[in-house]
Amino acid sequence: MAVLMVRATVKPECVDELEAALRTMFTAIEAARPKGVRYASYRLADGVTYLAELEVADGTGNPLPEIPEFREFQAALADWLAAPPAVEHLEVRGAYAA
Repeated sequence: MAVLMVRATVKPECVDELEAALRTMFTAIEAARPKGVRYASYRLADGVTYLAELEVADGTGNPLPEIPEFREFQAALADWLAAPPAVEHLEVRGAYAA
């Protein structure tokens, strides 16, 4: 499993727009129900820092770019972010899901 974590700070005046776009994007992802992927977004307590976590099953490609709302969200990030995002590739050492 490949895991990617992205940490980004959003301009305070863009938080509402980003939140609306997140809802739209996740509604589209849930409707598409892509296989082999887990994608989550978290907002930290400061209200402007977000974490995105992407897990893609071994032997599969990332299906999210096939979803138009995902592509639109990614394209709009440049206008919303206060600074370039920090991207980290994580190596899973253990996991549990019920």
